[in-house]
Amino acid sequence: MIVKSAQKTKFAIAGGGMLGLTLAMRMAKQGHDVTLIEAAPELGGLASVWEIGDVVFDRHYHVTLLSDTRTRNLVEEIGLKDDMRWIETKTGFYTDDQLYSMSDTKEFLTFPPLKLIEKLRLGGTIFYASKIKNWKRLEKMNVADWLTRWSGKGTFEKIWEPLLKAKLGDSYRKTSASFIWACISRMYKARRTGLKKEMFGYVTGGYSKIIDRLVHILDELNVKVRLASPITQVKKDEDGRFTISYKDNSQQRFDKVIMTTPNAILSRVCTDLSQDERDRFDKVEYLGIVCASVLLKKPLSPYYVTNITDDWVPMTAVIEMTTIVDPAELNGRSLVYLPKYVPAEHELFNKSDEEIREDFLSALDRMYPEFTRDDVVDFKISRVRNVMAIPTLRYSELLPPMKSSVDGLYVVNSSYILKGNLNVNESITIAEEAMETVLKDELAKVTA
Repeated sequence: MIVKSAQKTKFAIAGGGMLGLTLAMRMAKQGHDVTLIEAAPELGGLASVWEIGDVVFDRHYHVTLLSDTRTRNLVEEIGLKDDMRWIETKTGFYTDDQLYSMSDTKEFLTFPPLKLIEKLRLGGTIFYASKIKNWKRLEKMNVADWLTRWSGKGTFEKIWEPLLKAKLGDSYRKTSASFIWACISRMYKARRTGLKKEMFGYVTGGYSKIIDRLVHILDELNVKVRLASPITQVKKDEDGRFTISYKDNSQQRFDKVIMTTPNAILSRVCTDLSQDERDRFDKVEYLGIVCASVLLKKPLSPYYVTNITDDWVPMTAVIEMTTIVDPAELNGRSLVYLPKYVPAEHELFNKSDEEIREDFLSALDRMYPEFTRDDVVDFKISRVRNVMAIPTLRYSELLPPMKSSVDGLYVVNSSYILKGNLNVNESITIAEEAMETVLKDELAKVTA
């Protein structure tokens, strides 16, 4: 008599960003049969890379903080710990057509736009927020009201409101105070871990090296990767398995499906979800980003990030990446990111590259007198409509469970970031916490 060996349960993970990559590696290391599906022609999602001029580097700006333990542990696990570089950085503020440094206590206390009492209240707000443990109660408060209460009207109007508008647009009016708590908490932890210094880290070569290493590990673990494959439908069949249909009219069948894609895709392709789940996913509002990468012959400023409070400036901030990255990695060039965060349906997404280029470079002309257009080696624009879920009032109560009403279908995406703001560390955290909680019983069941 021939005894057939039990066939492994086939898992599909939809979405090849850092969250999906982490999930795929973790599950494959446990011995599961995993297929990673990505709509784009390359892996990485928001952490993907591209070519600008004669340089290959990150499409969007990313840094690791000393407090980003999940990212640091992952980097060590995949053998890149020795490639991590830590740099002390400075912070700039552009306000009232002036560029100021605000990188230490002395500069904070002498910051001209604020009166002494406003500075004290600003510092007190940051310190108080860093001590808050019960973040859920902040979900019930509007961020503008909470900041005005603790920092005062003057500080809110001069500092907080411009920064909120730059990051969230008019959506800040419906955002909860948990958003600013998450921002302050992450930066405060980083400074504490870094002995009060602002230390940022990166892996030499950027996320290209990290993603390449992850792809190599996935290959060794026999994870199947399907690229350039937009999903059109995830349907549960009568036999309990799932059929995934693709834009090219091909199909694949799986036993279990884990969706890491934005909610707008979930609601459209997961047709078996209940109407209540679809409605709740659809109510989650997303911010998008239009981000210019500018390759320059020389640096713009000594600050890693220059926060902008003047509303005439079309960008959210100026990110001088070469204050962290060795210019030798960029063939002696300087790399600057000019991001603008806008709602997913904002008209900026319909502007041409030429219009955005002119708007952004005109702003640099005015902000940096020594900047000339001759310094620009290359200028490329990335557009992503669904980047970050906006933490509206009582946001955590809005989301349906990760384990959906469809048996075997799970949703593990960045909209479930509740105690932080979108970044690589939080994406890895969501993946690993899902492995430890909502997916634990399912994974144990198929390996028993």
